[in-house]
Amino acid sequence: MTRPSEHDRAFARQGRIVAVVIALGGLLAIFAPALVALTGLPARYEMLFYFASLAAFVWALVVAVRMWRTRSGDEG
Repeated sequence: MTRPSEHDRAFARQGRIVAVVIALGGLLAIFAPALVALTGLPARYEMLFYFASLAAFVWALVVAVRMWRTRSGDEG
């Protein structure tokens, strides 16, 4: 069995980062109301948490599409 190349390891690492960002973005969106209530912040901070979660999802989508295009050879 051959060892994966450095490129394959970097690709897998990037995929794991995308997965972690998606998971943390989802958790932030789920727990945003509880975080605001627990800390006593104004309600507008809940929207800030939602926007941060949305930004994480958009970033993950862009990186995942770039990874997909790179892997399938459609780059360019």
